[in-house]
Amino acid sequence: MEMTGTIKDLFGFDIPMTPGVVLPALFIATILVAYLVYFVAMRIVRGAAKRASITMDPRVMWLLEHYLFPFLIVVGLLLVLDAAPLPPKVARVADRLLSLTALSIAVLLMIRGTLLLLRNIAARYQPLQNIQAPVELVTKIGLTLVGGMLILDNLGVSLTPLLTTLGIGSLAVAIALQDTLGNVFAGVHIKADRPIEVGQFVRLESGDEGYVERIGWRSTRVKMLPNKMAVVPNSKLVQSTIVNYDLPDPELAVLVPVGVHYDSDLRKVEEVTCAVAKQVMQTVPGGIPSFDPFIRYHTFNESSIDFTVILRSLRFVDGFLIKHEFMKRLHERYREEGIIIPFPIRTVYMKSEGGSETPIRGRPADSAQRLN
Repeated sequence: MEMTGTIKDLFGFDIPMTPGVVLPALFIATILVAYLVYFVAMRIVRGAAKRASITMDPRVMWLLEHYLFPFLIVVGLLLVLDAAPLPPKVARVADRLLSLTALSIAVLLMIRGTLLLLRNIAARYQPLQNIQAPVELVTKIGLTLVGGMLILDNLGVSLTPLLTTLGIGSLAVAIALQDTLGNVFAGVHIKADRPIEVGQFVRLESGDEGYVERIGWRSTRVKMLPNKMAVVPNSKLVQSTIVNYDLPDPELAVLVPVGVHYDSDLRKVEEVTCAVAKQVMQTVPGGIPSFDPFIRYHTFNESSIDFTVILRSLRFVDGFLIKHEFMKRLHERYREEGIIIPFPIRTVYMKSEGGSETPIRGRPADSAQRLN
C-alpha cells in the first residue's frame, strides 16, 4: 500500500507521505505518548500515597517502573495499528506479535505481583513463612501454565483436547499416588504448623521416644535412644498425638516417687530430701541450679507414706542422670539420718484356739509362706 501526498512543515518544505516516513513517526509518537501517560500515572500514584500518608513498598514501585512503560507502549502500538499504512498480511502479523507481547508482559506482571503479595502475607503470617519457598514455586508453575495456555489460545491452538488429556491424566495420577499425595500434603502441614522441628525430642503415640532427625515431604524420621530410627508417614503423624518435650521450652520437671516408713518424722523427711535434691540440682550436669526442689506427700500406702520429689532438668534426657544421682545420694543420706524406706509389708492377724489374735508381719511372700 502506498500513500501519496505531502506535508508542509513550518520551515516551508514538503515531507512525502510514504510508509517509510509515517511508520517511524507513529512509533516515535506512540513512545512519547506512552512516556507521558507513564509519567503522569507515576506522579498521581506518588502524590496519592503522600496525601494518604502511606509508605509505598519499594517492590511495588519497582514493578510499576519496570512494567508499566513497556505495557503502555505495546497498548499504544495496538491502538494505532489500524491507522498504519501496512499491507493486510503484515498488519495481521504485527497485531499478533503485539498481542503476544502485551499478554507476556501481563503474565509476568501477574506472577511478580502475586509473589509480592505472598511475601507480604508471609511477613505477617508465620505458617505461610515456614513454607514460603514451595508455595512460591507452585505459584510460579501454576501462573506460568495459565499464561502459556492463554498464549497458545491467542495463537489459535485449540486447548480443549489438551485440557481433556491433562484432566484424565491428572485423575489417573491422583488415584495411583493417593497415599503419596496424602503424605506430601501432610508434610506441608507439618512444615507450616511446625508442631515438631528437627532436633527436638518427642514421644510418638506408639510410645517411641527420640530426636527428630528429618522432616521430609513423605515421612518423618525419629532417632530413638537405642540408636534406632523410626520412620513415620506424615499422614499418620498429623493424625496422632505427639508429646514434644521441647515446647514451649526444653526445661521440664523431673518427678521421682519416694516412700518412707509410717514412723518417720515427715518434717525431717521433707527437709533432708529437699537438701539432697538442691545439691543434685547444683552439682549434676543438666540440673538447674536456680531451681528450688520441693516434695508433695500424696498417699498413705499399705507399707509407706508416699510422696513425689520435683526436680528440674534442662532437657528430657538430662532427667535420667538427675534421677540416678538423686536416688543414690538420697539412699545414702536416709541411712545416715535413720530414715527408713520400707519394704512392702502386710500384717495378718491369726486367731488362736483361746481367741487371742497374733499379728504376723512380713513381706507379702513371707506372710503367705507363714500362713501355710
